[in-house]
Amino acid sequence: MTKTAERPPTAVRIRPVKAPSPAGERRRRRLTDHLRTYGFLAGGLVCFALFSWYPAIRAVVIAFQKYTPGSDPEWVGTANFTRVLNDPEFGAAWRNTLTFTLLALLIGFAIPFVLALVLNELRHAKAFFRVVVYLPVMIPPVVSALLWKWFYDPGAGLANEALRFLHLPTSNWSNGADTALISLVIVATWANMGGTVLIYLAALQSIPGELYEAAELDGAGLLQRIRHVTIPQTRFVILMLMLLQIIATMQVFTEPFVITGGGPENATVTVLYLIYKYAFLYNDFGGACALSVMLLALLGAFSAVYLRLTRSGEEAV
Repeated sequence: MTKTAERPPTAVRIRPVKAPSPAGERRRRRLTDHLRTYGFLAGGLVCFALFSWYPAIRAVVIAFQKYTPGSDPEWVGTANFTRVLNDPEFGAAWRNTLTFTLLALLIGFAIPFVLALVLNELRHAKAFFRVVVYLPVMIPPVVSALLWKWFYDPGAGLANEALRFLHLPTSNWSNGADTALISLVIVATWANMGGTVLIYLAALQSIPGELYEAAELDGAGLLQRIRHVTIPQTRFVILMLMLLQIIATMQVFTEPFVITGGGPENATVTVLYLIYKYAFLYNDFGGACALSVMLLALLGAFSAVYLRLTRSGEEAV
């Protein structure tokens, strides 16, 4: 019997695996980082679109409609704007809002800057005083307003009790038509100045010490150093905070709503409080949106002019 010859096993050729090039690995890492970055950015854009941009656009549309939740909107053109302009409270709301903004600038803009200057000069207990200054910001706004409402109580309030202890005449505070608005300005200044103080303090600590040393060698006193060194070096921060404060105070709502309810005698009715009344007391969402569009247009125009003027001033300097 013939035996067949056995074939030798075929050798398997193993091809070496090429290692990825450093350039390709860097491209993949860069692509992964970009995808992760754009993913986080997309989430933020979606949140802004749903909760900021869409409501703003929708409010502009409703301003030209007769709209009640649960019913079909009806296009009425500029009728909402005409009705709001003829409202007797319209003029009082704008007058109170502008007065509040002016008083807030006179009181609430200078005090944080002065406090920041004092904190910057402290040598001991810096952290403690910074916490004390910032503490009102951490209190919820409604809670803060309720505390001040009790403080201003003309009967058993702490403010009048302190005046009686000092044998001074008492005041109606938030219950008086002449004193209500200035009382709310004090509340808003106390509640919101902590963040402004810390921003000013950060700006002050970024000023080179050599500038103060040179000013002292030239014989400059404290006020002269503040005028010629501190204010010019923090000019950009001051201008930006002034713009933000004007925009914020033009939208004051919590203090009139919680403390005075717009009274007495409409002395503290503001534009935002009137918007609230149109929407939730009168059930007139068209009028509320029309008033909102007016406020948006005013603040937008003011911001554009303000930024234009400040930019021109910086270029001139």
